[in-house]
Amino acid sequence: METLAELPPLRETIARHGLGARKRLGQHFLLDLNLTRRIARAAAPLGEGTVIEVRAGPGGLTRALLLEGAAQVVAIEIDARAIGALKELQAAAEGRLSLVQADAINIDITRLGRAPRRIVANLPYNVATALLVRWLHQADHIAEMVLMFQKEVADRLVAPPRSKDYGRLSVLAQHVCSVQRLFDVARSAFVPPPKVTSTVVRLRPRAGGERLADLHGLEAVTAAAFGQRRKMLRGALSGLFADPGAVLTGLELAPTARAEELSPAQFVHLARTLDK
Repeated sequence: METLAELPPLRETIARHGLGARKRLGQHFLLDLNLTRRIARAAAPLGEGTVIEVRAGPGGLTRALLLEGAAQVVAIEIDARAIGALKELQAAAEGRLSLVQADAINIDITRLGRAPRRIVANLPYNVATALLVRWLHQADHIAEMVLMFQKEVADRLVAPPRSKDYGRLSVLAQHVCSVQRLFDVARSAFVPPPKVTSTVVRLRPRAGGERLADLHGLEAVTAAAFGQRRKMLRGALSGLFADPGAVLTGLELAPTARAEELSPAQFVHLARTLDK
């Protein structure tokens, strides 16, 4: 049986299993082990609990997580072709790697492995935001997320109020987590190269008492406010509140303000009022 260090190069594994990247799956593989190990180290400590990797592909990041000492990795992969390659890695991992063949959007990560849970992933661009929002709802069960997005999504995640990138995703992510941009990854690092630069971001959920237990109200007010971001809030929120002007005034917010002027904390005040 091969050890992790004896496994063939990823390019050989990809060729042997016919793992040409498929556009419909949003596949762009990272083959540089130095880069994947850098991502794995950003999620440290890995020696306790479970690391959940989404869209593991041929296993480049999976290898890095195991080499960096992950106690247990659960790799989720939708592509049946990649499962064969991952099984070779599983055999070398000596019981530290479990495989789940499924679409991650349908997986309840709170049922995977034991806590603390860390999610580490090179996310397909077409499902990255939907997956992140789902995980924000499950933040009680997540210790940390180290995720790769296209750069424009990362810009939105860290954007401050009154900036062009500030929006609904900024508010949701920053309310639930502390968000830190770590480093960019050039297009040339991927096979095949995507059309955009990627960015690795770390999200650490805040303590339960520091955030809403239910995010649906916050989703509703941010969707209404940013869905009509050129409107004053008293108009944009008219579908949610009978008298939005009075609600805003009661919260010491200007009814003539626009969505990008409110901080995440101020949106939380609106969400709490809506929930009542």
